[in-house]
Amino acid sequence: MAPDVPERNDRKRGHRTDWMALLCGLLFVGVGVRYLTDPTPDPAIIGPILIGGLGLAGIAGILAKVIRKR
Repeated sequence: MAPDVPERNDRKRGHRTDWMALLCGLLFVGVGVRYLTDPTPDPAIIGPILIGGLGLAGIAGILAKVIRKR
């Protein structure tokens, strides 16, 4: 028996973007690059930026999911 192969139209569509994962990854890379450059950032400044960035990524992920369900 041949395995079930999706129709051609299903394969072209691709996948949906996971905005929360994308933004968290970009934030991680940005903070990493910032720590590699001189002068080293103050943790009292980078901490709130990190928490705020993760919060914004979470909000973007929630909004994307709500918009997709419509």
